Amino acid sequence: MHVTGARKPCAGTNRLWELAELATMALADVFLDRADHMGKTTELAPGANLAVLRKERGLTQNQLARMANVSVSLLSKIEVGDRALTPAVAASLGKPMGLSMAEVLGKTSLARNEEERLSALRSAVRDYDLPGHEEVREDALKDSLGTSGRLRDEVKVTRLLAMLPKLLRDATTLAHDANTRESWAGLADVYSTVYWLAARHRWMDMAELAVTRQRWAIEQKKNPLGEAIAARDRAGAYLNGGDFEGGLTVVDRAIGRAQDSLSGQERAFAVGVLNLRGMTLAGRLKDKKEGKREAERHIKSAWEASEWFACDWNRHHMIFGPQNTVTHVLATRLDLGKPREALRAAENIDAVLEGLPPTRIAPTRINMARAQLDLGDRDGALEDLCVAWDAAPQMARIHPMGREVFRVLSSLHRRSNPQLLKLSKRFGIKV
Repeated sequence: MHVTGARKPCAGTNRLWELAELATMALADVFLDRADHMGKTTELAPGANLAVLRKERGLTQNQLARMANVSVSLLSKIEVGDRALTPAVAASLGKPMGLSMAEVLGKTSLARNEEERLSALRSAVRDYDLPGHEEVREDALKDSLGTSGRLRDEVKVTRLLAMLPKLLRDATTLAHDANTRESWAGLADVYSTVYWLAARHRWMDMAELAVTRQRWAIEQKKNPLGEAIAARDRAGAYLNGGDFEGGLTVVDRAIGRAQDSLSGQERAFAVGVLNLRGMTLAGRLKDKKEGKREAERHIKSAWEASEWFACDWNRHHMIFGPQNTVTHVLATRLDLGKPREALRAAENIDAVLEGLPPTRIAPTRINMARAQLDLGDRDGALEDLCVAWDAAPQMARIHPMGREVFRVLSSLHRRSNPQLLKLSKRFGIKV
């Protein structure tokens, strides 16, 4: 199960990480207290948002394309709605504008009551080392953790945001009072969910701080599996920011540690979860030759790890096994520009998705829609978008590629399709 040819971190990486972590901790209050922390929100799909961002900076299509080393033809097609803006291209176009991939894809807006809940969550994150005065019962917290896990699996983001501020404060209090491996692992799990929620909405300041807090919590007591999961989420922050090479370095270092410190199914689970993140990062590398090489390495390792499981495990909000490996191979082939290979990987998609939670069903269906759109199957793409909505409407509404695929479909279909009009109302995007 050892990964061969793992990427080696540059000299001084550990020291740089320590300095960065100290700086992040010291500046956390500043980020969380900023009145304008969310910046501009947008209801635009990613490709349309890109056009607005370019024009705001006074750049022509020719100028931005040249600066990003992207063809003018591709940029033009993206902006008018003939081609979907992919995450990798979004990262490339964002760099010369000083924007992250997440900023190009666009943040999501919140209702007023949700803004208040988000503010309460930021306050709870800020008070990471300030336990409350009231006693927290371990059994009650365990029930709340179970509820938050179900809401995450079902992508009930509104209810999850409502419960997270109190849950985080309670988990913080119990961890400081009990000071056990289990209590610190529970707190790390809550921070993992904070990261997940923030990343879904592209609130990247909160996402990056959450993974720092997650790592801090899990390191309070020796917990190799928890450390692997924290590394997986930290690599996700690199993914969201468009630093795919940096994320791969985090993943490979974590795989090495997991292989040395774990055994049996726990080692297979940890390595497999990290491989899934690794293949996603690799698929988005700008150098597709290097991306394919890195992706195949992680895909091979993931399949080897999946042999330990008859069915997928769901542990600490992470899912790994044969089924989720297929969904990630599909997404990776697609990111590598191979939509036919992606769909071949998902030939028995109903069986693959059976038993998986909506948090995996919806993005997989969106990826299938994207592959079908690339191959000219507009009806198939529209059908899969509808399935994604039925599986997890709150995820489909905020998923950048779901919104982008719909934008392109609406541009190509125009107004004549009843399904398209129905999705237009759901997405809040005019056709």
